[in-house]
Amino acid sequence: MLQGKTIAFLVAPEGTEQVELTEPWRAVQEAGATPKLVSTQPGTIQAFNHLDKADTFEVDTTVQDVSAADFDGLVLPGGVANPDNLRMDDEAVRFTRGFFDAGKPVAAICHAPWTLIEAGVVGDRAVTSWPSLRTDLHNAGASWTDQEVMVCKNGPNTLVTSRKPDDLKAFCQAAIDAFDH
Repeated sequence: MLQGKTIAFLVAPEGTEQVELTEPWRAVQEAGATPKLVSTQPGTIQAFNHLDKADTFEVDTTVQDVSAADFDGLVLPGGVANPDNLRMDDEAVRFTRGFFDAGKPVAAICHAPWTLIEAGVVGDRAVTSWPSLRTDLHNAGASWTDQEVMVCKNGPNTLVTSRKPDDLKAFCQAAIDAFDH
């Protein structure tokens, strides 16, 4: 289905919710694409199971060394600290915005829309997220709905958003469908 495609997974060095990284990663691989772990620093990233340290993962490349042109789509896993760190990194914000500028699909779960807000790409889009981001997303011009998954095709690219780990099955399927176009 996604043979020959490469999907970027953008994460900070610490704070990614592990299951929101590993489940979409597995779905991308099973669909025939190649996932690549992109971070703001080389080496490894520390994932978390909510507030507890989980596994570490090797970084494939840094945001300084790549652009949206190098990938067919972008996944932004959640975790509270992950997007909070990413939105404070100019290169991570530039990298994220590049997917929208290029009309490429993006999938973001849980707290990950914070990075989208910083990139200035949620205005006039229908989204969902972890409920505590509702006001932030409204203030950035998005239309927020509390549902399992939202697929917004406003503009040249598709934006897939979900609320939480319980939504991963629907999130992964919607992301794969978006990456397939």
